[in-house]
This record gives sequence, structure tokens and C-alpha cells, in this order.
Amino acid sequence: MQLRLYDTLTKEKRPFTPLDPSNVRMYVCGPTVYDFAHIGNARPVIVFDVLFRLLRHIYGADHVTYVRNITDVDDKINDRAARDFPALPLNEAIRKVTELTEKQFHDDVDALGALRPTVEPRATEHIAEMRSIIEKLVQGGFAYVAEDHVLFSPQAMNAENSILPRYGALANRSLDEMIAGARVDVAPYKRDSTDFVLWKPAKPGEPSWPSPSGISVPGRPGWHIECSAMAWKHLGEQFDIHGGGIDLVFPHHENELAQSACAFHSDRMANVWMHNGFLQVESEKMSKSLGNFITIRESLADWPGEVLRLNMLKTHYRSPIDWTAKALEESAKTLDDWYEIAADVKADRPSDAVIDALSDDLNTPQMIAALHGLRNIAASGSDRDRGEFAATLRMLGFLSESAAEWKGRKQQASGVDAKQINDLISNRTAARARKDFKESDRIRDELAAMGVVIKDSKEGTTWEFAR
Repeated sequence: MQLRLYDTLTKEKRPFTPLDPSNVRMYVCGPTVYDFAHIGNARPVIVFDVLFRLLRHIYGADHVTYVRNITDVDDKINDRAARDFPALPLNEAIRKVTELTEKQFHDDVDALGALRPTVEPRATEHIAEMRSIIEKLVQGGFAYVAEDHVLFSPQAMNAENSILPRYGALANRSLDEMIAGARVDVAPYKRDSTDFVLWKPAKPGEPSWPSPSGISVPGRPGWHIECSAMAWKHLGEQFDIHGGGIDLVFPHHENELAQSACAFHSDRMANVWMHNGFLQVESEKMSKSLGNFITIRESLADWPGEVLRLNMLKTHYRSPIDWTAKALEESAKTLDDWYEIAADVKADRPSDAVIDALSDDLNTPQMIAALHGLRNIAASGSDRDRGEFAATLRMLGFLSESAAEWKGRKQQASGVDAKQINDLISNRTAARARKDFKESDRIRDELAAMGVVIKDSKEGTTWEFAR
């Protein structure tokens, strides 16, 4: 079956035809590194990892380029840095925060069975590309300078009689509808309420760079220009797939599309825009105020990463997902069974039935139904049947351990409270700060008895289960 994908821009599912089959290119918006990623952040990681694996299967591993960015300049990062390292210069504190939280993110998504992207660019390493795009937009009349800011004008974009897409086409809204439904920054220097910031002056002590367009004061980029610049640098003016969560359609992806299309005088940025649906916890929106805000790290303390992965894939990526304890228990039982049948079997080749299901716009519910059929055949079938089942699961990011390792790790993870671990680590950090090394060592031993290994570095303390 030919791969078919749903495009948010055209609102249709259509055959996927890469611009260059020898280099299929995909960009997915990655984390802002200021804290532990929550379980909702895991959904695009897992969804687009499955797509990455499918594209590699179809076109060859050496013919797919997957870019997922790291946002390392942001007000939330600045606030966290000032809070956690008040004695350090802000830039030094920011570096500590971003290095630590980027490592935490990598550790978490590795545990979910996600492959590392081909390229993982950091925003602060692409300032030159951001300035270049901004200069193109100013010269083209799509952006203007006002009070040391550079702002993009959606009105100017829509007034252009050319191949440019209409601003608002991705979100399928008019300018008036977007103004009514969004929180718009009000500023006297803006020509229109829909204009958004490409570049702004930096506050004292913040990270800053020489500004574009003849602005004399140092500045910093707006959020949206960062992804346009990184995608251009690593994938070109146009590429095949742009992905992310549904919450990014407007304003982030709408603004990315506008910037890139206007800068390069193009009708598109990506050929296909893909967005995964929202995640709820026990039928409620996840929020700290409701007490149901769950990080990936906390979930990994209760469940093996493959359980979280399977649970995420039971719902089609474009549909909302309800994250429940009952569903996680069912996913764990399914994986126990799959591991017993296939974990120690030599792999053959992935099943065509599973590839066909995924080729229908990543139809993971159909994929899992096919896996259950393969399981039944493998349980009473030949070595070849078991090998096909094992190969299919490994292609999907499962069976990373032996059956014995799986059983041992699952038993270990089921009895550990992530909040308790984090509280113990905080207490140990405080003990070390006051030079109470006896208490620090006692807490380390307590964590070790729980099967938790802690790692100290200049960026802070991280933890993982003993292997």
C-alpha cells in the first residue's frame, strides 16, 4: 500500500510523494528545555518516531532526514535559571538549566524507545539564519522595524497578489477570527493587532545578539522565527513533512508557514503538515491546579517506557487520548505476553499487514489489531512466524530487552514512587550544600536500595534505574 498522510493545511488524506525520494525530510517541533517534559509532550515524540521508522523502512535508513529542534532561548528558561542559580550571572545559569534539562529530556525519550533524530539543532546556534530570514522579510515588505522590534505583518502577506498561501489557511480561520480567539499582545508600535514579533530588544542580563535591520541595541529572536530558521538550515526552503501537537497549529505553525513562504516567495513550507491530538488524564485536562500533571520521568518510575509507548499508540494520533491507569495496566499485560512469545526470538522481516496499517495515515489502532493477529499465529506457529512477530515489534520500538530483563525491570519499576525519589534527591542536594555528608551518603544508600542510581555532575543530579 502506498503511504497516505492527512495534511492539516489541505484538510485531506492523500498519497505521500517526497520531493526527493533519496532524501525524505521531516521537521518536528521539539522541547523548550527548562523543566521535565510532561506526558503530553511524549505524544509527538512517539507519534513522529513511528513515522520516522516507517519512512526509514520504505525509503531506506540513509535516505530520511529527521530534524527535531531544541529551544534554548525563552522567558521560562530565564526565570528558571534566575530561580535555581541566583548567585550566577544569568547567561551562565541559563547554560546550566538548558544542559541539565536537555539531558533529562533525552534520557526520558530514550526510555520511550524513540530513535534520536538525524539532526537536533539548538535555537541559539542559528541566530545568523534567523537574521537572514528577517532581513528578507523586511526587504520584501512583509516585516517592519518599530521601536527596536521587527514585526511581521499578516495583512501585508494577504495583500500580496502572488503564489503565497493565505495567512490563516493552516488554522482555517480568517484574520478576524484569529484575533477574536487568541491572546494578542497590545503594543503602541504595532501597525495592526495581528502583527507578531520576529525580533525584540533584550532586557539587561538576558542572552542577546546583534540585531538585524540596522537596529543598534542587542536583541533576541521571537519564538516563531527560530523554527523557520532551523528548518531552512537543515532541510531547505521546502521539505516534505512538518509535525507537532495540535496546540501548535496557531499561532506557531501558522506563523512559521507565513515567515518561510514570504521569505522564499513560495506557496508552501512543508508539503504535509501533521498534528497529533490533545492528551487528557482520566478524562480531565492535565493541569497542575487539578493535581494530575504528570511528567514522563514520573510515569517511567511507575511503568517501563515501552508500556507508555504502547499505550500512546492505541489511539490514532489525530484523535484525543485519555491517559488512564486502567489502559496502562492493559498495555503492560499485553507487553508481558509479547515479551514471553517474541523477546528471545531471532527477528525475520516486519509484517506487511502492520506496514499497510501504518501506511494509512499511521493507523495505529489497526496496527495493534494486526499485531494481535500476528501474536496468535506466532504463539502456535513456526520459527518464521515468531521471527516475523519479533521483527515487527522491534521495528516499532519494542522488545529492547530480553524476556528476563523485561520481567525484572517491570517488577522493579512497579514499586517505586517518582515523587519520593525526587524528594530524596532534593533532600540530598540540600544536605550536600550544608556539608552534611553523612546525611547525603545515607540518602544515596536509601536510593540505591530502591534500585535507583543517581549521577552528580556540574549541571545537577539525575537518576535512573540500575541496569
